[in-house]
Amino acid sequence: MTTQPAAHSPGLAPSLEVAGAVATITLRRPDVANRLDPEDLETLGGFIRDVNARREVLVLRLCAQGRHFCAGFNIGSVAGDNAGERFEALANELERARPVTIAAINGGIYGGATDLALACDFRIGVETTQMFVPAARLGLLFYRGGLQRYVSRLGLNVAKKLLLTAATFDAAQMLACGFLDTVVEPAALHQEVERLSGELAAMAPLALLGMKKHLNGIASGTFDENEFRRDVAQSDASHDLREGALAWKEKRKPEFRGE
Repeated sequence: MTTQPAAHSPGLAPSLEVAGAVATITLRRPDVANRLDPEDLETLGGFIRDVNARREVLVLRLCAQGRHFCAGFNIGSVAGDNAGERFEALANELERARPVTIAAINGGIYGGATDLALACDFRIGVETTQMFVPAARLGLLFYRGGLQRYVSRLGLNVAKKLLLTAATFDAAQMLACGFLDTVVEPAALHQEVERLSGELAAMAPLALLGMKKHLNGIASGTFDENEFRRDVAQSDASHDLREGALAWKEKRKPEFRGE
């Protein structure tokens, strides 16, 4: 099933495609480096909520058309539009998404788009990827959630270099600092994203999604011990745990049901 919002000039609004256990959001404004207009933020938030409601979806990919991943928020729409608050809400929603998330970074990634990528669980980039955040040059104080993700994911020193000096990092630097998990040739990006998506989608849903949720809770200081114990009890009593153990013993691929 494909959901395609109404077109918006220039280019098209983001689209959502769901195929079994894998959902894909695609940014489709390549002529303007896939910058996001105000209505795009609402569209993307709606997509995340839609995917969260689909029990069968275990993986959510964020992809883009053209030579750039995303140029962040449309600068012409920033003034007086609560852009920071709206971008923060979207990034937080993406970070809390139920499925495991992958950012497929096909080129340049700038401004607030870097935080959308940091909100994902995995980030795959190409050799031509580069990033910078021009907030200080534009007079914008980056929102709190973005600052927190930069520090927690990349460390204080890297966060200061990127945000305070508006430094440009290439793919090698992005890999070295932990922004990227993997760097591939441009022609291999789709294959690597498909490989990782398939690997994740083959895992036991209760264990996969439960560990993602609680790892994020530990990292953000919001770990809920009671919820964790409930999820462990559900996993321990599940068909999938029995199936996983049996499949391991019989040296075959398990058939998980998410229950």
